[in-house]
Amino acid sequence: MKHWKKYVEAKKLIEENKKYPLEEAVALAKKVSYTKFQATIEVHIKTSADPKYNDQMIRGTVVLPAWTWKKVKVAAFVSDDLIEEAKKYWAEIAWNTEILKSIENWNIDFDVLITTQDMMRDLAKVAKALWPKGLMPSPKAWTVTNDIKATIDEIKKWRIEYKLDKTWNLHIPVGKAEFEDSKLLENINAILKSLEETRPAWVKWKIIKKMVVAPTMWPWVTVEI
Repeated sequence: MKHWKKYVEAKKLIEENKKYPLEEAVALAKKVSYTKFQATIEVHIKTSADPKYNDQMIRGTVVLPAWTWKKVKVAAFVSDDLIEEAKKYWAEIAWNTEILKSIENWNIDFDVLITTQDMMRDLAKVAKALWPKGLMPSPKAWTVTNDIKATIDEIKKWRIEYKLDKTWNLHIPVGKAEFEDSKLLENINAILKSLEETRPAWVKWKIIKKMVVAPTMWPWVTVEI
C-alpha cells in the first residue's frame, strides 16, 4: 500500500496526455523515481515495424557513450588456439568443451557469450539453454566475430543489444537515475541514431510511433517526437 501511494504521488507530477521534450522527459523520469536503490532509467519505443515479417525486424547493438554502471562478464567460446587470446583481452571465461558442459547443466555465469563463426555449430547443442536468456551468439548482435579484441572492447564499454518484441516495441536501459541528465541524453541519442541506422530498408514510413522514458517500476513520461 505504501508503494502504491508513492506511485500515485509520482504520477501526479506528470501532466496527463502531455508529450514532453526529451530533456524535460529525462529530468522528470528521474524525479518520479522513489526507490531506495538507484533505479534504472529505460526508454520504451513503440515502432511502426511488424516483427512477424522478416524484412521489418529491428535488431541491433549500440555502445552507450556515457559511463556505465554495470560490470559485464564476458564468456568466449573459442577454439583451443584462441583461449589465451580471449583471456588476454579481458574475457572472464574462455573455454570450449568446459563451457558446453557448464551450459548443459544450466550453469550460466556470464552476461554475454561471444564465439567465432567456425564454433557456432558446436553451440547448437546448447541453444535451448541460451535462447531463453538472450545469450545465443548471433552475427546481427555482433557476438559472432573473428575479431575477439574489438568485440570484447565494445562489450566492456557497455554495448547493449535491442530487438523488437512481438508487440512492436523496444525496451532499452539507458542508465541509472543517479546519472547526470546530459549522460542519459547522450545514451538515448546514441540509441536513436542506431535505430535509424538499423531501420529495415522496406520500412519507408516514420519508424517511431511513440516513445516514453521511465524509471523501472515507476510512471512513464511520454516524449515529444
